[in-house]
Amino acid sequence: MKVADRSVDGFLKRPDAKVRAVLFYGADHGLMRERATQLARTVVADLSDPFRVVELNAKTVREDPARLADEAAAIAFTGGRKIVWIKDAGDGVADATRALLEQPGWDALVIVEGPELASRSKLVELFGDDDGAAAIACYPDREAAIERVVDETLAKHGLDIQPDALAFLSEHLGGDRAVTRAEAEKLALYCAGQKTVTKADAMAAVGDSAAVGFDDAIAGAFEGDLVRMSRALGRLQGEGVAPVAVLITAQKHAQRLQVVVSAVAAGGQPASVIRSLRPPIYFEAATSMERQARRWGPGHVARAIALLTEADLRCRTTGSPAQAILGQALLAISGLVRRP
Repeated sequence: MKVADRSVDGFLKRPDAKVRAVLFYGADHGLMRERATQLARTVVADLSDPFRVVELNAKTVREDPARLADEAAAIAFTGGRKIVWIKDAGDGVADATRALLEQPGWDALVIVEGPELASRSKLVELFGDDDGAAAIACYPDREAAIERVVDETLAKHGLDIQPDALAFLSEHLGGDRAVTRAEAEKLALYCAGQKTVTKADAMAAVGDSAAVGFDDAIAGAFEGDLVRMSRALGRLQGEGVAPVAVLITAQKHAQRLQVVVSAVAAGGQPASVIRSLRPPIYFEAATSMERQARRWGPGHVARAIALLTEADLRCRTTGSPAQAILGQALLAISGLVRRP
């Protein structure tokens, strides 16, 4: 079965008793590992226990399919239910997994992580169609999920956060759940001794690391600055940021730009229109947005949104290299810019 996103939290806390194998797949590797770990701890409290937690790599499973079945059926030396964990799975393990699901008499919980697997891959379809298995998608956080992670993390440290600070973070975080949580922890450390996190705190603590790469890549594309765009994409790739996260942020940016250029086309002044946006845009981004507002028209922004939407869909469904899809989309957008 496929677990709907709204049902994931409940499933991870109280897994369906008939489910013996769970696949986590998608572009957000941090979220994937967080969810897989949460599920594993419902079976084994100490995940370093070598008798109850067995890790297999995909190559081993492909070359020796019986190994997976043997490990799933073996009784732990110290007693208790076992976990068999495959952390780098692709469609190459589908046959071995199918054979295991068809075989009765094993009690282990099999956890499979499939980084970058498309939703139509053989492995995802296998887990989604089997009543004894579950498939859980792990894609970069949208705004509401980002805000929830930040709120939860700060609350553990006794901190509240002002709405404009939360808006800033939701706009600049979300490429990876682990990165979002780490940045929120860093922000909590920065604000130690305070009761409330302000926007200035958020910008000072995470703006330099979380926002700059995204902003440079997107602003470079929408201003036609290919050097800036390429350098930023290279930096984001080196940091392991999921390409889909950049696309989501670029879509949000394009939607806001569309509001601005439509107002400008109706006679508004770029600077005043940008100042009226809510949540507000901080000053460096506002300056870039103003430049863009003078060089884009509503029709071209609509085309940019279509390019980003198509790229997002391709990343999630086709199995093509996501980094290449992202680069092609931003390059195409840079070609739409009216030169000064």
